[in-house]
Amino acid sequence: MTEKIILASGSPFRRAMLANAGVDIEAVPADVDERALEAPLQGSGVSPEDVALVLAEAKAVDVSERNLGRLVLGCDQTLSLGDDVFHKPADMEGARRHLLALSGKTHQLNSAVVLVRDGNVLWRHVGIANLKMRDLDPAFIGRHLARVGKKALASVGAYQIEGEGIQLFDKVEGDYFTIVGLPLLAVLAELRSLGAIDG
Repeated sequence: MTEKIILASGSPFRRAMLANAGVDIEAVPADVDERALEAPLQGSGVSPEDVALVLAEAKAVDVSERNLGRLVLGCDQTLSLGDDVFHKPADMEGARRHLLALSGKTHQLNSAVVLVRDGNVLWRHVGIANLKMRDLDPAFIGRHLARVGKKALASVGAYQIEGEGIQLFDKVEGDYFTIVGLPLLAVLAELRSLGAIDG
């Protein structure tokens, strides 16, 4: 017997991915201060993958404690360039700086997922993708951002690979779902293992 899963996120992309895969999903955004949770981790040697896991778990536990008995999926994604972790740009100038910093380099997207029931963690996973951005001319970055507009502010890398952002890249290693913020194949496998979806 399947059950309705709670997605501890307001992301329309994650919700659509799960719904399109046939998962009965309800979105209940978490009420956590991500930057406050992350602050003590900075400079502590915690990997960007673990930062994503900490945030995903905090979101899932927050929602789980308000929805006892329900299976809750928490998600978070970090973008790392070496030891530097990027966050969503606050404005278009921030987006421009992001793209300048990523230009010509390979960065890593770390998509963490955590399943929780009654505040107890049942499963954790981080999907990783490596993306090589081509060398970008600063003038091109300006034109690109003018075309995509505020959409650039909706992701940690200031691009949407499912849209015009794909033009920024030379090479992508990793699955599409992980890149857009949810390692869907791993999540579906675990939901089947738990008997939460038909398998």
